[in-house]
Amino acid sequence: MKRLAPLLATSGLLATALTGLAAPSASAAPTPGYMRQTPDWHRCSPDRPAAYECATLKVPLDYQRPEGRTLDLAISRMKSENPAERRGVLLLNPGGPGTSGLHRPLRTNAEMPKDVRDRYDLIGFDPRGVGESSPIGCGDLSEAEVGVGGAYRPETFASDVAWARGIADKCRAKSGDVIPYITTRNTARDMDVIRAALGERTVSYLGYSYGTYLGAVYSQMFPERTDRFVLDSGVDPGRVWRGMIQAWGTGAEPAFERWTRWAAERSDAYGLGATPEAVSATFWALVARADRDPFMHYGEKVTGDYIRADPSLFFDPRGASAVVKSIKASADKTPQPPGGTDPGASGKGADGKGPGAQSPLGGVRAVGPGVGAGVGAGVGAGGAPEGPDAPPASNVTAVYWAVVCGDTDSWPRDPEQYARDAARDKVKHPLYGDFASNIKPCAFWQRPLEPATPMKTRADVLTVQNEWDR
Repeated sequence: MKRLAPLLATSGLLATALTGLAAPSASAAPTPGYMRQTPDWHRCSPDRPAAYECATLKVPLDYQRPEGRTLDLAISRMKSENPAERRGVLLLNPGGPGTSGLHRPLRTNAEMPKDVRDRYDLIGFDPRGVGESSPIGCGDLSEAEVGVGGAYRPETFASDVAWARGIADKCRAKSGDVIPYITTRNTARDMDVIRAALGERTVSYLGYSYGTYLGAVYSQMFPERTDRFVLDSGVDPGRVWRGMIQAWGTGAEPAFERWTRWAAERSDAYGLGATPEAVSATFWALVARADRDPFMHYGEKVTGDYIRADPSLFFDPRGASAVVKSIKASADKTPQPPGGTDPGASGKGADGKGPGAQSPLGGVRAVGPGVGAGVGAGVGAGGAPEGPDAPPASNVTAVYWAVVCGDTDSWPRDPEQYARDAARDKVKHPLYGDFASNIKPCAFWQRPLEPATPMKTRADVLTVQNEWDR
């Protein structure tokens, strides 16, 4: 987080290309009521700092019918304590879609240096449909139904189609009157309502993963309102959203190759092979073995698909080595203690304390939705925050698919197209390619009300990217 501080604090580095806003003409249309709100701030909770304040705004469900039905929009703030240095407001989004951002000012306030906190009021919000902002849901969902789908196999594809259709039907039955309006473009419009309610001419913004796309869309829809925007771990706007999910498959392959080299150099510690080729052979032999004869690992049944189901695993070579070693030990019926011999694995310290024994596998996996694992830092599956502030799984699932399916009309509608693509990508990208290209509920989703946002308008934003980010 501190690496971003100079980008937000240094005057001129991210200055917008537009130096001012024209005064409204006498003939300008009257400002709609939703743009003339005054937040009723109050302390968010007795167990939170007094400086952490919350309020609720009203936004149109459909901005084309602003006098119609409204949604609640939960917002929060931590004000700058140095008015003389204050530049404006900094809106925050931790990722998603489906992730709560209401409590983000607390974390950002703790992580940012004082010069940044002096310059900005930190503003959090739950995007429409999420958490405290008129949450939507899909009813009772099984564990499999809150995931992004499984591996492709011709013999189970009919079940995959039924899974995708079932989720779309459940979401439509529970929240079909709202879901078409839970989109990135409407969330960007909500951000501008927040700006107006705060009395600001412009906003600055810090967004992670999915939040980078939200920030980019805002910058295109409201370029004259865009001040300093920092987009960390950027989504490619030209690949929303199927292409970004498929990027998990392509990105996992070079990460796997880097991991094999790392693990081979530490073969004495992990015992997975003394060369990259040997480490790779160990891994794929383990996958094949689990497919032939599944085994138990920390209370979970392990198959080859289970082992492949986390595209983010190999982006952490040390963690991946500990995980694969641990799974191999279970397959060999010589299980390691929780955390294995690596004190950094499974969240355990050197004393073995921490959460109860559990599978080391985490990240996106097949049982947690999200665009990019850490679609923000400090998140669980699919970018959803862990802990008491996390929205329920049905809410995360509903918003995730509403955005991913509703932002763009590029999803194929023919199930057989998914089968062909998944079969192809299982060969091209064997770690995760078939998971990524397999059928999704978007095949059966209602058509979007708007096209995707073209990125044609100049906006001075800064994108921060890890060299190996997928």
